[in-house]
Amino acid sequence: MSEKKQRIKPQTLRGFRDFLPDQMMAREHLIDIARSVYRSYGFAPIDTPALEYAEVLLGKGGEESDKQVFRFTDQGDRDVAMRFDLTVPLARFSAQYVQELGLPFRRYHIAPVWRGERPARGRFREFMQCDFDTIGTMSNSADIETLFVINDLFERIGIERFTIRVNNRKVLNGLLEKCGLQEHAVGILRSLDKLDKIGRDAVVAEMVEKVGIPADGANQVLDMAQLKGSPEEILASLEGMLSGSQIGELGLQNLSELFSAVNQCGWPAGRVSLDVSIARGLDYYTGTIYETLLGDLPDIGSVCSGGRYDNLADLFTAQQLPGVGASLGLDRMLAALEELGQTQKHTTPAPVLVTMFDAERIIDYLQLGRMLRKAGIATEVYPEANNIGKQMKYANKKGFRLALIAGGDEFAAGVWQVKNLKTGAQASIATVDLVAHLTTELSVPTELSRSID
Repeated sequence: MSEKKQRIKPQTLRGFRDFLPDQMMAREHLIDIARSVYRSYGFAPIDTPALEYAEVLLGKGGEESDKQVFRFTDQGDRDVAMRFDLTVPLARFSAQYVQELGLPFRRYHIAPVWRGERPARGRFREFMQCDFDTIGTMSNSADIETLFVINDLFERIGIERFTIRVNNRKVLNGLLEKCGLQEHAVGILRSLDKLDKIGRDAVVAEMVEKVGIPADGANQVLDMAQLKGSPEEILASLEGMLSGSQIGELGLQNLSELFSAVNQCGWPAGRVSLDVSIARGLDYYTGTIYETLLGDLPDIGSVCSGGRYDNLADLFTAQQLPGVGASLGLDRMLAALEELGQTQKHTTPAPVLVTMFDAERIIDYLQLGRMLRKAGIATEVYPEANNIGKQMKYANKKGFRLALIAGGDEFAAGVWQVKNLKTGAQASIATVDLVAHLTTELSVPTELSRSID
């Protein structure tokens, strides 16, 4: 008697996911939107390997970031790591190919990254980032345009209520300079980045106990970070706090220019806010920083973040390669859209299903599918002449918009029955008029396209 076969339990690793067709349809739709917006500003696509030499990645994002890196020795005994974001590989890429790329260089990169952090709502160990960056300019116009891209991206996705929170690391560093706390800048900014999560008292305690600064210094930092009011009011308050600090005053100037541009855009009030508490957890930021919150779902966290980094490429080249950009967190955005009811379950990219009624006319059904595809109408042909009720059930489950039906009588008359699977309406259409009719039917937007396109 043969031994019973030991089967492996099919399961995914914690923090990682499989994506079913309906989920992939939604993901690809968002990626298409991001790609379209980025291209409209002149950003060009690039790609880099998932694996880098460990020295390329480590020490760039900070101590906490290094702890989350998936790192191992490959078969060639090389010390390698999986990218934890797309910005650090961009610094290596830019230094390596700067002579070919030319400056300024605008790129977008849509690809997965990996972080060994604790999985949570909207947070996974493998996730997709949709980055865009401008490399090779210190001009504040690039920072302002980064803000424009974020706004256009969210409007195209169909989010009506969102807030882009803005700050500038130079403002924070200017205050630390005036308080004599510059040598503790990294630790202070890391603690400050936790303000929303753990509150003021806990942040002050951490700055005192772990960072090693006096309590009055910690409170000065928090007093500035918690300034409230309109951007103009906060900027006015910061002027006095930062007077005499060259770096702090430069940060204020950059923010003033940015909000001057915002005021000319005609965006809804509060669309862009100045939040001095934003520090961003990664060490490489040096100037303007951005976080984007959804008005109807703020507790899911920032769904599009980024900032200016002027020194990230220093370890790879002597040439100055400052950069600024941001990244849409695709998976977190999709989780938010699902909670907001702004996605639909579609498991087919084709809106039209040709049903098969008569097994002897297989070639006719297949030829119709070819004709419709040549006309630009994505079409699936059901492969078997099964019960028509079963085929309709399949069509509704998959999310087709239209079903085409024809038996002996229809073939004899040269017509097709076209059924709208949402409304139930059905019409008899001559084969010669079919493309025009389907094109008209499909031009009516679905709820999904209304909410996202």
